[in-house]
Amino acid sequence: MTTTGEEHASARGGPWWWGRRRSAVFDWSLAVVSAAECAAEGYPFARDAGVPVAAGVVFGLLAGSVLLVRRKWPIAVVLVAIAVTPAQMGFLMGIVGLYTLAASELPRRIIASLAGMQLVGTLIVTFVRVGQSMDQGRLTIGDWFIPFAAITTSLGLTAPPLLLGLYVGARRRLMESLRERADSLERELQLLAERAEERAEWARGEERTRIAREMHDVVAHRVSLMVVHAAALQAVARKDPEKAVRNAALVGDMGRQALTELREMLGVLRSGDGRGRGAEPSMSSAAVAAVSRVAEEGEGPCLSELDELVGQSAAAGMVVDLSVEGVVRGYAREVEQTAYRVVQEALTNVHKHAAGAKTYVRLAHRVAEIAMQVENEPPPEVGAASSARLPSGGNGLVGMRERVVALGGVFVSGPTEAGGFRVSAVIPAV
Repeated sequence: MTTTGEEHASARGGPWWWGRRRSAVFDWSLAVVSAAECAAEGYPFARDAGVPVAAGVVFGLLAGSVLLVRRKWPIAVVLVAIAVTPAQMGFLMGIVGLYTLAASELPRRIIASLAGMQLVGTLIVTFVRVGQSMDQGRLTIGDWFIPFAAITTSLGLTAPPLLLGLYVGARRRLMESLRERADSLERELQLLAERAEERAEWARGEERTRIAREMHDVVAHRVSLMVVHAAALQAVARKDPEKAVRNAALVGDMGRQALTELREMLGVLRSGDGRGRGAEPSMSSAAVAAVSRVAEEGEGPCLSELDELVGQSAAAGMVVDLSVEGVVRGYAREVEQTAYRVVQEALTNVHKHAAGAKTYVRLAHRVAEIAMQVENEPPPEVGAASSARLPSGGNGLVGMRERVVALGGVFVSGPTEAGGFRVSAVIPAV
């Protein structure tokens, strides 16, 4: 984990402008050393300038202590170092001040200007002092030594701190940039992880919905017919034994069909998309198996079975009128399954909410789409509930709408003016 800028700010514990106490102690130590150096150099300066020694020493102490504010005002430290250069004092202050200036965030032109001023000042003072020493006979070297000593001294006191400060400043900015990038990357990774979790949760919800819709379509219709036939069986068991036997046979057939389809669905979910029993169960693999495998292997219903579907409802006592328009042709497996499920669920709703009502099923094969409509008349006794007392979970219409919209179609449902109910859907053929 990287340390963000806020954590850096909270970790600051130094006084005034110092970020850490260690930095404050270090700068105080440098200021004491610099003040002592300038005070010691102020004694000969006062003697040569003809001023009281105490004044020279105090001047040196004040000038050297300026190094204390090198982090806050590096320009002021360098200017003071340049100003006291003629007095031959403040060498430590000049070196440290120039280093701090070069390592700061100030513009390069300011750094170059002040470094050039210090270089020229040191060059002139050294040139004059060495020349005076040779004139006084303290140095007996040739005249070539004067410019050599001046250039060497000025470069030696200016170039190393300048280059080192530039390097340290560049490295510091690079590390700060890398730290900011690491913080930004960490935030982006955290955001991506949160989004991935949200997408995974959304996908799990969608898959659960799709599985529930498949289970509903597989079981609800046949069980509803079984309940209707069981109610009819109960009503005619004593009056018409032969019809009771036929109804019992129909109930058995539909129960076996429902169990077969349910067993296939549960087997697909349990297999986990082909993985072994020891593998960790996954909602994603179950959804993929529940939807894609049925479509690919052709286990789902198709429009060719629509006559059988209508016949089952007619056998349960419903008056159903089926009409087909257009040229019958094949469609994609998803289109045929969706169209079949819409008609199936609409007929189931008629059994639940309008038992005994005459129902019209219309299927139209068009050029680029397939349209279906299931409309029922009002039940014989308005407001009367079905004798079978079929429960309703309210998910049928929602599931139909989701199926049709997922294929780019249009789904409309609602009551008619005559008191019945109509379900219409249009699905693109491609």
